[in-house]
Amino acid sequence: MPAHYPFALPPLPYPYDAFVHDIDRVTMQIHHDRFFAGYVDNLNRILAPWPQYHDWSLRSLLLRWSELPPEIQQPVRNSAGGVYNHEFYFMSMARPNTTQPDQKLQGAIDRSFGSMESCLQALRSTALSQFGSGYAWLSSDTGGNLHINKTANQDAPVPLYPLLNIDLWEHAYFLTYQNRRDTYIDHFLPLLNWNAASAQYAALLQNQPPYPCP
Repeated sequence: MPAHYPFALPPLPYPYDAFVHDIDRVTMQIHHDRFFAGYVDNLNRILAPWPQYHDWSLRSLLLRWSELPPEIQQPVRNSAGGVYNHEFYFMSMARPNTTQPDQKLQGAIDRSFGSMESCLQALRSTALSQFGSGYAWLSSDTGGNLHINKTANQDAPVPLYPLLNIDLWEHAYFLTYQNRRDTYIDHFLPLLNWNAASAQYAALLQNQPPYPCP
C-alpha cells in the first residue's frame, strides 16, 4: 500500500480458500474485497478535499487525528483505523503451524510471558474479554517490550507498534462459527504468522519504520 493518500487495497497474500478448514472462502472474500476495500475507499473519499493531509501516513493519521479539522477527525480515525487494522489482520495469518518466532521475538515472548504457551493463553483471554467489535493485539513498545491488549471498533493500539492481531468483528467469523467467538479464536491461534511478526519486531529493533510505514 502507498505510504500516504491515495491509499490502495493491497492484494490478499494468499488464496481465498487458503484456510478453508478454519475460515471459509466466502468470509475471506467478503472480508477483504468488501469490508477492507470499503475502509480504503472511505478514507480516500474523506481525505480527497484536504490536500494538506495527503502526505500523512496511516500511522500519522491515527496518532495525530486530533490535529485534523473537527469535521473529519472521527471519520478519519475510524477509516484509517479500519485500513491499518485490516492490513495487520490479513498479514497475521499463515497456514496452520507453519511459522515460528525468530530468536529475537521468541526471547521477547519468554521475557514478557514466560513461554509461547502463556503468550497464546494471554492473547486468547484478551480476545475473549473484548465486548463487542474490536481486535486483540500483540504489540511492542520502542524498547522491545511486548504487550497484549485489545481495542474497540476500529481503534488501533498506537503509539505501540503492532506485530499481529485477531479481528473480533462478527464479519470475520460469523458465517463459519455464528456466535461461537471462542471457537473462532481457538481455530485462529494456530494460523498466526510468526514469521511476519518476527519481521515487524526486527524492523522496530533496528529503528526502521515498521509496516505500515509511519
